[in-house]
Amino acid sequence: MTAAMQRLGEPLTLTRDRRAGQAARRTVRELAAEVVADPGLLDDVELMAAEAIANAVLHGTGLIRVTVVVVAGDGRRLRVEIRDDGPAGVDADLRRRGDHGRGLSVIDALAAEWELEQSPRATHLWFEVVLP
Repeated sequence: MTAAMQRLGEPLTLTRDRRAGQAARRTVRELAAEVVADPGLLDDVELMAAEAIANAVLHGTGLIRVTVVVVAGDGRRLRVEIRDDGPAGVDADLRRRGDHGRGLSVIDALAAEWELEQSPRATHLWFEVVLP
């Protein structure tokens, strides 16, 4: 974390469990509410966090780490970062399901900026929203 970033709360560390992901999504919303007053923007942050955390649960390995920060610069932004220990193998059952594959599209539509970095040893996804 650089000097231009202020962390909100402590980083969350969770297992690849759906219930832990749901709790983390709510915690991200609570942390974001410290700097975001607009309920619609909070809904967007929670939805993007839910999609990113679900991707880590479904497709990642190891522990999932979630950090929420305020970024200072040209304008203030809220950034949510999700990291795991890298991609898992392809799940044949997941390929047959019709309820997956839209998470990054949701983030792309709602975030001011976002990025996904993947390597065999790590996956790092972050997204930002502009603070009013």
